[in-house]
Amino acid sequence: MRNLFVRESGNYKTSYSDDMKMFGTTGSKIKALLIVLIVLSLPLFVSNYWIGLITLCAISSVGAIGLNILTGFTGQISIGVGAFLGVGGYTSAILTSTLGLSFWISLPLAGIVTAIIGGLFGIPSLRLNGLYLAIATLAAQVIILFVISRWDGLTGGTAGMVLSRPTIGEFSLSSNTGYYYLCVIILLLTVMYATNLLRTRTGRAFLAVRDRDIAAQIMGINLFKYKVMAFAISSFFVGIAGALLAHYTMIVSPELYNFHVSIQYLAMILIGGLGSVFGSILGAAFITLLPVGLGSLIDILAGFMPDLYQLFSALKDFVFGAAIILFLIFEPGGLAHIWLNIKKYFRLWPFSY
Repeated sequence: MRNLFVRESGNYKTSYSDDMKMFGTTGSKIKALLIVLIVLSLPLFVSNYWIGLITLCAISSVGAIGLNILTGFTGQISIGVGAFLGVGGYTSAILTSTLGLSFWISLPLAGIVTAIIGGLFGIPSLRLNGLYLAIATLAAQVIILFVISRWDGLTGGTAGMVLSRPTIGEFSLSSNTGYYYLCVIILLLTVMYATNLLRTRTGRAFLAVRDRDIAAQIMGINLFKYKVMAFAISSFFVGIAGALLAHYTMIVSPELYNFHVSIQYLAMILIGGLGSVFGSILGAAFITLLPVGLGSLIDILAGFMPDLYQLFSALKDFVFGAAIILFLIFEPGGLAHIWLNIKKYFRLWPFSY
């Protein structure tokens, strides 16, 4: 019974199989199971409003993990994630509303179509790095949104398209609780994939390309293959997030995937922590819930100073930018690094050595 609560001490591995394990101890497995049970039981304890917000956090987390695979794990900057969300959303909308396919078929197809387009726009990454690659992905944002807004016959143009919630047989996921479970399950699968990806040959190649691409090439890593693969894998999950968001809001429109959305997703992985799956979830929750918290604070302040309501409302963008700057200056590792420091403190507590 005592072995259930044994904590890891150090990093002592005696075989490759031990090094490849997702959970090092039985206690880690129990903690992971408890977290999953708590997440699945949340609808029993919180209101429908909060279930809706947590669902948005789960959808954003899937997209943030996808972007982190590209930027955090492989070191390739992308500021066109908003457009790739649009590709996923519009693909699912066209397949379900126009062609009449099932949501369960259109969801993976949305991810595959987005992965193909993301891989195509990732081809310049072999020759471009840093700011130049960022400009190339910005071009992808402009081109994709231009096609979406101008191809009226397929996408509905600026008017957008209307979608419906998915169904399982005769049961519709029209309630927030039903859609919450769908998004949480997909998020769990995404976390498992991204976590195990780092343990594979491909994941280690991504890290090598991120740390020193020239040295990685000298070691025999095919830069073109792995950079394009990173764009494709990242875009797949972003496309899945776009499809989930489209069916949650039940509408797609070019205005929903503008440049501001791309900046928001970059902020998620910067604040959460580059190269961290758990940090992607923390950053997505932080950025998604930040406007809600600021809105509640503004309402409280407006009760005391109603004449300054417009000024307080304008502070939302200021706080968003300030949060990014403060994290970059004082905690570049993001929320994931803060959480790691807390864990290290309690692992040693009450001893200081």
